[in-house]
Amino acid sequence: MDWSLVLVSQGIETTIDQAADGSGWGLLVAGPDYGPAIKVIRQYHLENRGWPWQQQVFRPGFLFDWGALAWALLAGLFFWLGTTTDLRTAGLMDGAAVAHGQWWRLFTAMWLHADLAHFATNATLGLVLLGLTMGRYGTGVGLLAAYLAGAGGNLLAGLITLQTHRSLGASGMVMGCLGLLAVQSLSLWRQTPHAAKFILSGLCGGVMLFALLALTPGTDVMAHLGGFVCGLLLGALCNLLPAIAQKPVANLLGGLLFALLVIVPWWLALRSSAVVPA
Repeated sequence: MDWSLVLVSQGIETTIDQAADGSGWGLLVAGPDYGPAIKVIRQYHLENRGWPWQQQVFRPGFLFDWGALAWALLAGLFFWLGTTTDLRTAGLMDGAAVAHGQWWRLFTAMWLHADLAHFATNATLGLVLLGLTMGRYGTGVGLLAAYLAGAGGNLLAGLITLQTHRSLGASGMVMGCLGLLAVQSLSLWRQTPHAAKFILSGLCGGVMLFALLALTPGTDVMAHLGGFVCGLLLGALCNLLPAIAQKPVANLLGGLLFALLVIVPWWLALRSSAVVPA
């Protein structure tokens, strides 16, 4: 799948096809394109060999990015700070406050958790889904997309509940990862006759996992639903640019923007609300 995306980005038409004996998958290219295709794939491996955090899991082509550990550790740092400082007053998601201009709560709320069990659940499940998302869409691009999906989930929840929504936690971001992964097969559209089957299977699998993980009584279902829907939309957008995961500049910019969307919202939140030791 990755090779196909790389070749298509260079104007080389490919078809993903299964071997007649069912032993594996391969790419079909026109005879005159064979030499250029080999050169492009070799160059792709040269340009991407320097990031050791991505490893294949389950089967060839599925990558897990261990850079997601940095997000989990950062979430753990915020959880620890929350036990010694009243961060909730400044960072809690509050639909009414957001409506009055405190937009930063859409982001700060994702770093706050009610208790250790709440944090452990989000950190564990989030590490797995975010690692797969970053492996699929790129380290910086995938991280930024998941973070924006979580913020979008908070925004949609606030709009749906007529600004009465109050919540905290990274579950909207986690469900955003699930939405991003559910639509990853959209990149195969018009590349293989089996594309429709793969796309439908991915969507159905994502919806079933959402129902299993996100509809538990007592949880913030609105934020979960908003994050999942935003993940679907952002995933569809990312799949319109299939080569973005291989572009170091795009991933660097994505990582920098993510860092800014962590630092700036918290700076605004702490500036607007006096934080005193608990």
